[in-house]
Amino acid sequence: MKVTIQDVEYIAKLAKLEYTDKEKEKFTKQFNTILEYIDKLNELNTDDVEPLSHVIELSNVMREDEVKPSLPVGEVLKNAPSKTGSFFKVPKVIGGK
Repeated sequence: MKVTIQDVEYIAKLAKLEYTDKEKEKFTKQFNTILEYIDKLNELNTDDVEPLSHVIELSNVMREDEVKPSLPVGEVLKNAPSKTGSFFKVPKVIGGK
């Protein structure tokens, strides 16, 4: 399948883009180069290759959840610029004034 300048114009129209004639020619060549490469890949025999989602084997590297004691409220709030009781006080960002 060869990409034509009309194909590039159609794609540009769908994407609401405008290109010069020189750019259209450039993109036509680039699209065709990409498709030629894909055709080379399609020539490979993949009959004995299992489908996979990653090229390398992955394993979960996250640690197990552990329940640990929290910091004391007083310690957490000691450097807070503004607080109300045992809560951080922050400026209102949603709504009116």
